[in-house]
Amino acid sequence: MQAVEIRKGIYWVGAIDWSMRSFHGYQTGRGTTYNAYLIIDEKITLIDTVKATFAPELLARIKSVIDPAKIDYIISSHVEPDHSGAIPFMLEHAPQAQVITSLPNGEKGLKGHYGDLPLQGVKAGSSLSIGKRTLQFVPTPMLHWPDSMVTYCPEEKILFSNDAFGEHLASSSRFDDDVDFGTLMFECQKYYANILMLYGRQAQTALKALSGLDIDMIATGHGVIWRKHIQEIMARYEKWAAGEVEERAVVVFDSMWHSTESMARAVAEGFAQKGISVSFYDIKENHLSDIVTDILTAKYLAVGSPTINNQMMPTIAGFLCYLKGLAPKGKKAFAFGSYGWGGQSIGLVEEELKACGCEIILDKIRLANVPGAEDLQAITAKIKAL
Repeated sequence: MQAVEIRKGIYWVGAIDWSMRSFHGYQTGRGTTYNAYLIIDEKITLIDTVKATFAPELLARIKSVIDPAKIDYIISSHVEPDHSGAIPFMLEHAPQAQVITSLPNGEKGLKGHYGDLPLQGVKAGSSLSIGKRTLQFVPTPMLHWPDSMVTYCPEEKILFSNDAFGEHLASSSRFDDDVDFGTLMFECQKYYANILMLYGRQAQTALKALSGLDIDMIATGHGVIWRKHIQEIMARYEKWAAGEVEERAVVVFDSMWHSTESMARAVAEGFAQKGISVSFYDIKENHLSDIVTDILTAKYLAVGSPTINNQMMPTIAGFLCYLKGLAPKGKKAFAFGSYGWGGQSIGLVEEELKACGCEIILDKIRLANVPGAEDLQAITAKIKAL
């Protein structure tokens, strides 16, 4: 395992997790990386570590550059174990190292996970001289844990951003301009939608704090390092954090005997006739994390479910529970569905959409049994008239 020099005297020493397919409930079809960075200066500094199971890979990359025992500082940007998990392991190999973390939450979190460690807490405005370079610490609380912070090196114009601006993408390439841009931006949107959407206000605060920094490289905690498309990813974050939406619709449904599916098709046709681009998701065939990625920037959301045992379908209930936790912004929504006798599901879906923070723009559409051609035409006309 070899380190990769990203700037003179600064190395990527992280690990590549080619096989990871799930992270906190969302599907990671392209794996991920756990990024760590080694700075060679008068004080040798390691910024972040890796998931504990990848600690030997981290150590091997560091050893390709220096003796790990020479490390003076280990900066913990974020307590979550995919970044901090190898800290105890590294302290065994770097016994003189001090762990730098945020106050008070970083200290509290690291102690809670790993017990007593040689900790040094930092606050907003704190900086650390490591020789010819200075490291400045900027708290980014709740992006996406209370302890989160980023580290900026003004001499190198590098922002070590941890979870911000990252994506789950395993690659043998280390830089944004070495991977397909469309794939990269999709994975960035998916990462933001499924992990950071809830924290839009905190993301706006963080972006404001970073706006005065001169940045020509963003060394992330996951995925690739930004060196060419920095303005593009910053602009996307501004848009996502502000909850800006596009004139698009997302239709999500489950169906037992195709009646609700027929209604979903009529809803999609109504949006299409209105000139609004529409995405169509059968929840049985699409992972909720991919659906949420699309919802992030869509203006309209229609959710359909038949009734089973006086409830909505469990798949739709799970989807709405997941969506509610992410607190989407700016959504205009409505519920629809078929039923045999009770029909409770459609009202329950509408209530959950309200709980998600959606604006209900159309009264729930309920049809008994199998919808006929006239019923479906009426649905299409109703959507077109929105």
